[in-house]
Amino acid sequence: MGSKTEVLDKRTFMQRWLPHPLLTVVLIMLWMLLLNAFSVGGFVMGALLGIVIPRVTSNFWPERPPIQAYGKALAYMGLVLWDVVVANLYVTRLILFRRADQLQVRWVTLPIELRSPEAITVLAGTITMTPGTVSCDLSADGHSLLVHCLDAPDVEEAVRQMKERYEARLKEIFP
Repeated sequence: MGSKTEVLDKRTFMQRWLPHPLLTVVLIMLWMLLLNAFSVGGFVMGALLGIVIPRVTSNFWPERPPIQAYGKALAYMGLVLWDVVVANLYVTRLILFRRADQLQVRWVTLPIELRSPEAITVLAGTITMTPGTVSCDLSADGHSLLVHCLDAPDVEEAVRQMKERYEARLKEIFP
């Protein structure tokens, strides 16, 4: 079994200097946006930050999550975007046209079959991003998620929708 130095030596030049190239590009763009003006010096400083920060933090990053189907992941992102827009309109209607005492606010326990930490995180994030719902807690055994729903007249229907709409798709994306 080789030492950590030998493992690092097997990486290519690009993998050593740019362990997360997308992050490097994003950091450079963010730096330029923060400066609010383009200058060569600003770009060089952004490039320096874009190279140094990912290099220094690369040992703390977990392995990239295994994704089985990138096409389905893109479709999932489109679905979530659509659901966020629709939920915004629904919540707006609830707030404007329903009295607070008519809302059926509920805590819902969502049993989950996902086991990948990345998949569970995406599910919890999706639920939280969708207006009207917030994922609040993951059970200690990782088998259920506590969700707060702004208006859920039927708890079973709310659980069914979250499982069919989000969890079933995430099971196809993450192993």
